Amino acid sequence: MSKKQVFQFLDVPRDMPRKVPLQLRTDGDWNELYGRFGQAEAVHQAGRCLDCGNPYCEAKCPVHNYIPNWLALVEEGRILEAAALCHETNPLPEMCGRVCPQDRLCEGACTLNAGFGAVTIGAVEKYIVDTAFEQGWRPDLSKVASTGRRVAVIGAGPAGLACADRLVRAGIAATVFDRYEQIGGLLQFGIPSFKLDKSVIDTRREVLEEMGVRFRLGIEVGRDVAIGSLLSDYDAVFLGLGAYRYTDGGLPGQDLSGVLPALPFLVQNGRIVTGREPHGRAIAGWETSLSLPDLAGKRVVVLGGGDTGMDCVRSAVRLGAASVTCAYRRDEANMPGSAREVANAREEGVRFLFNRQPLAIESADGSRASGVRVVETRLGEPDANGRQRAEPIAGSESLIEADVVIIAFGFSPRPPEWLDTLGVKARENGRLIVGGEGRLPYQTSHPRLFAGGDCVRGADLVVTAVQEGRDAAAAIARMLRSEQQPVAALDAA
Repeated sequence: MSKKQVFQFLDVPRDMPRKVPLQLRTDGDWNELYGRFGQAEAVHQAGRCLDCGNPYCEAKCPVHNYIPNWLALVEEGRILEAAALCHETNPLPEMCGRVCPQDRLCEGACTLNAGFGAVTIGAVEKYIVDTAFEQGWRPDLSKVASTGRRVAVIGAGPAGLACADRLVRAGIAATVFDRYEQIGGLLQFGIPSFKLDKSVIDTRREVLEEMGVRFRLGIEVGRDVAIGSLLSDYDAVFLGLGAYRYTDGGLPGQDLSGVLPALPFLVQNGRIVTGREPHGRAIAGWETSLSLPDLAGKRVVVLGGGDTGMDCVRSAVRLGAASVTCAYRRDEANMPGSAREVANAREEGVRFLFNRQPLAIESADGSRASGVRVVETRLGEPDANGRQRAEPIAGSESLIEADVVIIAFGFSPRPPEWLDTLGVKARENGRLIVGGEGRLPYQTSHPRLFAGGDCVRGADLVVTAVQEGRDAAAAIARMLRSEQQPVAALDAA
């Protein structure tokens, strides 16, 4: 093989896969926005990597992917080896390649990002795994010996799936319980199809089942099976319960007709788009059969500037809204959502109003929302989390007219009541307490219950849930190993 051209980035500009044309998006196309690199494009983009020696991209990645290494394998055409290397650190690389905010993580830390354009890491990761699966590649578990130990995983979201993956790689049988009929959690029901096609999740389920993971779907712990039964039948239990409790902000008028919480809106709309009906299941107190208003020709205002807010505004565009406005109380630089998602939303016609604090949702007839009363803000002193406070500017109130208002202020965990009976401790905000006080990482106050993902961190990124599920599996294996059982080695948490 010829020597790598270190300065290839000077001749080959950063590029992304082709996007669905704007006209199709505004006409209601729900296909994944970005296509997929062909081999030549993937090789060219991977070849732009400088192989820094001290890769900031790898350090910034929550799962610490071996990014320069698998980029080099792509450049050499060794796709199956690249796929195997991707899976060494990330149990769900094809998901993260699609939904991670790479501009805030690996690509944002890329040495080339300042001046030359970051290496297109996410799109290459997607190419690697999709191509490898199409060629029949599967994780090699031929050298894994069964330990005879069994673990129940509650929740088939990214944390639970990552945990199950790592358990079976260690020779520990994993059974995943979830109250819904498909795996994925919010990957399946909350993230719109234009970011993650649901066939990708179906493929991952096939891969996990071939690895030996068992799924018991449509089973709700505490209703269909008792937690005591799981503790009797399994050697440990992992809790990947997610975060579904709605943060409403306490706005006057939020009970008006035409006001929707973001998550039920995304879940129900996702079920409609994909044809996957809810069968009467509820999410955190809301029925997923929530009646959605027809957004065609309506003025839609979304409150909140995170990734969930971006999913809402871009969904509203595809549902035919006449206008879509996102109001956020801080400036654009402090917006928590992915800058790439914001750019895509702007391209699709979304209007952004920064430094606007919502005060109340108003109604012209006393029953339906007609607008959002806001006040302009300036950034003041940092709050307890180090972020500058949004301080109202006196005399700057105005009304944003709206027919539909979607509230996307975030979500927090809601521990099930059966955890109380086991003495599992949680913080006031609902986050389960793990580790510390002589416990293993991700171990709760009950020695055989472990937890990770959003139910511990609060609503966060898919990749952080994957990291916690992966590392919790390592802690579970360590506990079982301490009981003198021959558990196969896992990467240390």
